[in-house]
Formats: sequence, C-alpha cells, structure tokens
Amino acid sequence: MKKIFIPAIALLAAFSISAKLTYTNNQKAPDVEWPEYLGGADRNHYSTLNQINTTNVGQLTKAWEFHSLDSGQVQCNPIIIKGILYGVTATNQVFALDAATGKEKWRFKVGKGGGLNTNRGVTYWSGGNESRIMFAYDSWLYALDALTGQPIKSFGEDGRVSLKKGLGPTAQDKFVISNTPGALYGDLIVMPLRLSEGPDAAPGNVQAFNVITGELAWAFHTIPHPGEFGYNTWPKDVYKNTEVGAANNWAGMAIDKKRGIIYVPTGSAGFDFYGGNRAGQNLFANSLVALNAKTGKRIWHFQFVHHDIWDRDIPAPPNLVTIKKDNKIIDAVAQVTKLGYVYVFDRVTGIPVYPIKEIPVPKSDVPGEIVWPTQPIPTLPAPYARQTVTDTDINPHAENRDSLLSILRKAKKGLYQPFGETPTLLLPGFDGGAEWGGAAVDPDGIMYVNANEMPWLASLSPTPKEDELSHLSPGQRVYTLNCVVCHGPERKGNPKSGYPSLVDIGQRRDRDFVSKLITSGKGMMPGFTSITGEEKQALVNFLFGDEKVEVATSKKGKKAPVVPYKFNGYNKFLDSKGYPAISPPWGTLTAIDLNTGKHVWQKTLGEFKELTAKGIAPTGTENYGGPVVTAGGVLFIAATKDGMFRAFDKKTGKLLWQTELPAAGFATPSTYEVNGKQFVVVACGGTKLGTKKGDSYVAFALP
Repeated sequence: MKKIFIPAIALLAAFSISAKLTYTNNQKAPDVEWPEYLGGADRNHYSTLNQINTTNVGQLTKAWEFHSLDSGQVQCNPIIIKGILYGVTATNQVFALDAATGKEKWRFKVGKGGGLNTNRGVTYWSGGNESRIMFAYDSWLYALDALTGQPIKSFGEDGRVSLKKGLGPTAQDKFVISNTPGALYGDLIVMPLRLSEGPDAAPGNVQAFNVITGELAWAFHTIPHPGEFGYNTWPKDVYKNTEVGAANNWAGMAIDKKRGIIYVPTGSAGFDFYGGNRAGQNLFANSLVALNAKTGKRIWHFQFVHHDIWDRDIPAPPNLVTIKKDNKIIDAVAQVTKLGYVYVFDRVTGIPVYPIKEIPVPKSDVPGEIVWPTQPIPTLPAPYARQTVTDTDINPHAENRDSLLSILRKAKKGLYQPFGETPTLLLPGFDGGAEWGGAAVDPDGIMYVNANEMPWLASLSPTPKEDELSHLSPGQRVYTLNCVVCHGPERKGNPKSGYPSLVDIGQRRDRDFVSKLITSGKGMMPGFTSITGEEKQALVNFLFGDEKVEVATSKKGKKAPVVPYKFNGYNKFLDSKGYPAISPPWGTLTAIDLNTGKHVWQKTLGEFKELTAKGIAPTGTENYGGPVVTAGGVLFIAATKDGMFRAFDKKTGKLLWQTELPAAGFATPSTYEVNGKQFVVVACGGTKLGTKKGDSYVAFALP
C-alpha cells in the first residue's frame, strides 16, 4: 500500500488511537473524510477523528445550517470528500456544499424535479483526473460530474442507465427504484433496489454496473433459475416472475475490498404475507449472500428467515468487523435484524461465530400456506429488543388498559406466529428492532444499535372474488384491490400508524400530484405500475369524488387477483392517546460486545416531553436513522421522534450532550474534518411519524 502524507494533527491522533482505514475505489482515503455511505465500505459508521471527545462534546455549537428550500422527509447520510459535502433534498435533488461553511456549490435535479421517493444518499467514484457522483432517481442510475453537477453524457444513454437493465423482460413495466446508495468496488457499482411487495413485484436480481460506461457487468438471481443453486427451494416456475418476485436487496451492502467479497442482505419474496404459491425454503430471500464482487458468483449464504410470511426483510447493511474470540482473531460480518437479533459469521467461510439453533415454529391455519417448520435463532448475542408480551407488559400509563388487555388476550402471540384471520401481535414490529439506519461498530468490536419497541397487529382475510367486485365502479374496484390495505374501506387511513386519510384529498393535493404518486410511490408506499392508465384515471376520479358510479359493470375476462389472501393493513398496537400499548421503553440504544456476545449497556432513546413533564421517566420513542461512533469516545445519534440530537459516552452510555434540531433528524449523521476543525452533520427533514417538516442540514463543531 502506498504511504501518504499525514497532517501533524492527524499524526498525533494516530498515536493515541487504534487507526482504522476506510477506502474509496481501492485507495486509502484520509481519515478526515466520510467518503462512503455510513462512513466506509465496511458500513461501520465509525470515524478515527477525536477532536470532539467526551471531555468537550458538551461545548458543541451550530457551525452552519443549509436550507435546501425543499422540505420533507430526508434520510440522507451525506458523504464528504475533499472538503465538499454531497447530499440530496427531500425530492431527490442532488447538491454539493462547501463542507466548512454549508454554502451551496451546485445542485442537480432531473427534469423539473419533484421525485417523491426518499433517498439515503449518493456514491462517489474517482479515477485519473475524473470524479463522479452516482445516484438513483426513479428507475434510473445517473452519473454526474462531481465538480460541476452536470450529467456525464458518455455514461449509459445521455448520462443514465435503467435499473431494470438486468432484471429481465417481466420487470420492464413494474415498480423499480432505489432508496440506498450503491456499493462501489473498483469501477463497479452494485445497486440496491426497492420493489413492490405484492405478487406484481419485479425480480430482485443484484446488479453491478460499470461506473464509466453504464454497462451491466453481472447480475445475481436471488430467485434462482433452473440449474442454479437454490432453484429447488421454490416451485419450478416461480423464477418466471408471473406470481412471485422481489427477494431484493434494498437496504444496502458492505464490501470487503481486500478480498473482493460483497455481502448482500435480502428481503422477503412478494407477496409478503402469503406463500401458498411459493412453497419451500425460498433461497435467497431473507438471506445474507456473500458474492464475488467481480463476477457476482455466490461464495456462501445464510438464510435468516425460511419461507418468510412476516415481511422480515433484512433492514440494514451488515457490518464488517474484526473480533477476538477464544484468543483467536476473526474477520467477521455481523448482521442486525428487525427481529432484534445479531448474527455473526466468519467473513470468509460463513461459519457462525456463535451457535445458531433451528427452533420449531407454529403452523399456519390459512388454507394452502405451508410454514417452514423451523427458524434459526442465535444463542449469542442476546436480543436487543423484546420478543414477547404478557399481560404485565401493558402500558401502565394507558387510560384504556382493560381494553388493551382484551385485545392482547385475543390476539395470537409468539415468535414466528403465522398471520391469519385472527389478529397476530407482532413484536418487534414491522419496523424492528433494527431498521435501515443500521448499527455502528468501533475497532474494539463493540456494536451500537438503536431499536424500536413498537408492537403491531396483523391479520389476513380472503381476497375479494370477482362477483364481490362486480358491483363496484371502476375506481372503487382499483381502490379495493390496491389501496384498502393501508387507507381502509372508508379512505380514513390510519394516521397513528403512519397511513394518511384520503378523505377530501382533493382539498390538499391536485390531480397531477396524486396521479404521479400512484405510479411512483412515496415513502413507505410503493408505486403501482401494474395499474393501467385507464385504471389510474378511474382511481383518481374516485378519490376526487367525481367518478360516475352508474357506469359500474362487471369486468368480463379481467384476470382475478393471484393471491387468495390479502393483508388487512399495518396497525400499530396503541393506547387511546396514541402511545404504544406496551410498557416502556419504546426506543432503545444498546452496546453489544461482539467479542463475547454480551451486552455492555442499554439505554432508553428519546422521550415524549409531555409525559416527562408529568413525572414519567423518559420512555423512548420510535427512531429511524442510525448512530455514528468516533475515536473520541463519542456516539452521535438523532433518529428520535422528539427531534433531538444526542451524544453519548460510548463506553458507559451516559448522555453527554443534546440539542433540539429544527426538525427531526430521521437520518444517520456524518462526521468529518475540514481545515483542522471536526464537524458532525445531520439531515433534518422531519415529516415522518407526524413530526413537522424541515428542509435543512445542520453541522455542529466546537467553538
């Protein structure tokens, strides 16, 4: 490896801390930067900077604030290279800032802009005298000049390539986007994909594109084709993508650049909640797959959930760590999950570092559903989120405790309890446990992971038959088949669970916005690209209250829904005031020693200030966005519904500093140094969980 010049201040720091290298494009990057998503290819959210430390973090003040003038949810973890910060706005406009001042250098938006999907950042590539910013918008991957923000016209077709390129012909009219920055290996970028979660999902192939030309380098079939490993874990024709799709990576990946291995966590197959038409173990859904980064060939895999019917996607990139167990140094890969478990494997062989047991799970009472008889549970580390709820776990502050107890007692409960017509209590809920923010890990092998403790109620019911739909108007029919799950039969939604009412939507949005939203999706909502233009127009007319219902007729010859059971919607288990129905904590931050599998500490994360004012100890809140940990001994995290930005002592979990952000920071912070000064920056878009909207990135530094 080439030696590089190290500034004096960094040289002094190197003698006092255990230096950790981050890489971009196979070259050593200065430790003062935040060169890749989540800090580096290892996705460890770690920085060797220590100017801000446990003794002075309480002195942090706002250094600058950048207003994008584009308000709404922002989940971006910005990257900082050569003194320039690159990020995205709420509607996916890409920008570059002077990282020392927050002053805008350039901005790029596709067409008139206005993308509705959240985006967690961009990828930087450099080669020779050229540098590029790679980012996804809708179903396209774009390449921009990193200095000017102008499209690289020689990349693909006029500066972009289709993210459907390696998915096959069945995907071309289906919903395909990307929320998460691609993983870089040399001149290849491997792209995460977000797909529909229904039977209309595109295939979840993992694709690598050439950064210079845009050509497809390789594609790995997460639903294997005939002759490929894992093909016999599905019915023989599933790979044709007529009724089943997805098993995609949407959360991002980690790369061991020295060994040339990319670690790809995948999600469930679509349809998420019924698998009668995909009997079997279903490789490589819900798996961690180690691939040769040059060729896309499988090296090893581990499946976390067999035949998933609970939407237990793997929610975050894995962490590449080095630990010491039984006096042996192990290069390992650690994967957090929605279920609240951490799985740790030898990075090269895939052999579990701690034993994993296959435990028996309940059978389904839904006709046609064949649940896989066992599921893998690690013996260590211990779970960082609750797995079960009993009567004693009901929220002691709830005014309607008796009714909550009644709901709890009637619900099916237990680990891997299949959904059916009787509601099932799911804990950890659909959003974890861990979520897309992922975990931070320091060089000592200590993992820091924030988690949600929100229970959800889930159930299935038979899909409406054709004769049950025949009396509906065209727009009502489309709504019933596609929208009722989240927004309800009366269009009132479920705002407490994050699903807005569509009643009087015409008073809040215009037709063009709603029409675009149906196709492109927004936030948790996927785009419904399978809806025809005529059906979309009918749906818009229905939502705006001017559909002529007298024209309703039976749709002769129209294909019936493929899946015989439908999901009845995402419903949080809440008390009458809208708080979780179970006892606190409702959000946690846990330190786990991966060397031993033991917890170091666990703290409540977040508070409801109105409850604290009543003398109730901080309860924790739902949280989205991960932590950052530094050589200065400080852990930074925003993420919470209360809109605070906090710093903890990484060794003890003691709260050292906190400040209120202009809007909730549902994003992972970044830390970097410019001109000898260390900054920590976080995106503040709010919006999620009913919080106020924001449009800013805020950076903090010592006075």
